[in-house]
Amino acid sequence: MASPYIQSPPLPTEIVLAPSWWHRHAGITFDEDFFYHPARRVEAERKMEDVLHERFGRYGLGRERGLSLPVVGAVHLAAGYLISEMLGCRVEYVADGPPVVHCDCRERLDVQAEAAPASPAFRKLEVLMDALEARHGALVGDVNWGGVLNVALDLRGQDLFLDMLDRPDEVAGQFERIAAVIETFTEALAGRTGTTSISVNRNVRHIARPVFLHSECSHTMISCDDYERLLMPLDQAWCRRHRPFGIHYCGADPHRFAESFAKLEALDFLDVGWGGDLAALRRHLPHTFLNIRYSPVEIARQSPDEIRSTVRRLVKESGDPRLTGVCCINMDQDVRDEQIEALLDETRVLREEYESRRS
Repeated sequence: MASPYIQSPPLPTEIVLAPSWWHRHAGITFDEDFFYHPARRVEAERKMEDVLHERFGRYGLGRERGLSLPVVGAVHLAAGYLISEMLGCRVEYVADGPPVVHCDCRERLDVQAEAAPASPAFRKLEVLMDALEARHGALVGDVNWGGVLNVALDLRGQDLFLDMLDRPDEVAGQFERIAAVIETFTEALAGRTGTTSISVNRNVRHIARPVFLHSECSHTMISCDDYERLLMPLDQAWCRRHRPFGIHYCGADPHRFAESFAKLEALDFLDVGWGGDLAALRRHLPHTFLNIRYSPVEIARQSPDEIRSTVRRLVKESGDPRLTGVCCINMDQDVRDEQIEALLDETRVLREEYESRRS
């Protein structure tokens, strides 16, 4: 039985093209104005929708073509940088890539949570939102807010792992301070746009209620014990306050945390990194929506027939089309349209097969 918080069509499917693809094929430049200039924000998102409709409109992509929407964040990219910048990291903008977060390499993980909402980085976002709302009367979209461990590593660097062993209580307190910044940020954002996590994974758009999706990209570098001791309490608190609650895990080993995730009071949505054992995850998480992440590297290497076969296998392993989605995130400039079409075609066929069995 699905979580009552998860209502979506069977096998929703999304793609996200990397900045290098957009730069080469659509001429979009990802300088700072792309993210913060009000007119550029609207223009860039409209162009992206138009391009998606032109190439893949028969699959339902680019539905908002031709519209000038006040989108506050780059919902067609996968780029988490703002929380780290708010807390003091330097961010570099490049023409054909996502914003680059430079590690602050602090001597200690010392999070000044109170200063984050007054930071120049957050002020830039506020100015953008105010300008968009003044012109359009409303706001849509959101900004990728990353995750607790991701941000901590941006601030402290790899020495954080030694801190987790040597000063676990201190680190746990600092993780709580990062979580407090994220909570303040997402509450402010959701209060103005209604969502927090489309920029984390576009497939949450197909869930009837806005998903609160916590990015745990760097958890592939820690043990399950470390997660349960230092980070799971934060997920427990969030899953009580924010439903539907989800975890974005783009590493190759999400199944390693299956038993830990099953201890959460609620896990409505799980982004399953390429290589994840879907059958094992389904055994431990029978009511969780499993969002299959096709590898953007592999898809560019495979033939259309290989892609279709792989999609069909992965969906079967997930066990329940009502609780399964498919995405491929950050495909670069070398992926071909026919490779993307193979993924979109196969999920459409599988969806039709599922619906015919139900009728």
